[in-house]
Amino acid sequence: MTRQDRIYDMLVLGGGPAGFTAAIYASRSRLSVLVIEQMLSGGQIATTDKMENYPGFPGGISGFEFGQLLEEQARNFGAEMVLATVEAVSLHGKIKEVKTSEGTFSGRTLLLTTGTRSRPLNVPGEKELKGRGVSYCVTCDGAFFTDRDVLVVGGGDSALEEALVLTKFANKVYLVHRRQELRAIGLLQERVRSNPKIELILNTEVQKINGTERVESVTLYNQAQNKKWDLQVDGIFMYVGLVPNTEFLAGQLEQNADGYIITNDEMKTSVPGVFAAGDIRAKKLRQVVTAVSDGAIAAVAAARYFDEN
Repeated sequence: MTRQDRIYDMLVLGGGPAGFTAAIYASRSRLSVLVIEQMLSGGQIATTDKMENYPGFPGGISGFEFGQLLEEQARNFGAEMVLATVEAVSLHGKIKEVKTSEGTFSGRTLLLTTGTRSRPLNVPGEKELKGRGVSYCVTCDGAFFTDRDVLVVGGGDSALEEALVLTKFANKVYLVHRRQELRAIGLLQERVRSNPKIELILNTEVQKINGTERVESVTLYNQAQNKKWDLQVDGIFMYVGLVPNTEFLAGQLEQNADGYIITNDEMKTSVPGVFAAGDIRAKKLRQVVTAVSDGAIAAVAAARYFDEN
């Protein structure tokens, strides 16, 4: 019997911390579980250079290694995994169906943990130069900018963390934020302000990305000084917020105005048998530790739903 012919007890869309934690808990409850992930184990955390705030790793751990350990642990308990892109889902009815690039899979319960992606700036030149100096992932592309000048956009934790990582490669890192005050935690701000390779440019917006074959410069505008100028850089990294990966749902369950899935405290969505966990759901704190908690809660609730139905 192929995976496409089977009806799994639980389908998990997304192989990040929430998804694999749920797979671990559900598999230990003797549910058959299939995790569907389109890229790397660990999801977005796999692109993080070093995770320092997860309990139990006092020296930190790379996001990639953490993701690999999650997958290994889930497989040890019997969970299966397939690399595929989710194209559409059918949520209503006792059997949930997920159409992917590798075929259609069926499950009695469905857990959505597809996470988020970086929000684009939506400025001229961004789409045209994506992959040619415009990037959303320092771990993926940082080494390409060894001894070059680069710019990071954003003022939150992610922006400052990645600016610090870039100093391992780049000659100069400009950190541009549209407000006067950074939003990141104090420790990160201290590290950034004390790093000689990083130059802060505050109260400033990126208005345009310039270049023909590759990024050559960015057009900046300082609101306080009413000043516009071009800054020569070889690359630009975007960290200006997140967008939930929920387009494939096609409005089949309740979401908030920003597209995040609304759940109760058991991770139940508005559709029976469908659960959501991690960054994809509407909540106040999006961290690995809260994603793991969500995944465990969702798995227990899904196992209870499975037993009752």
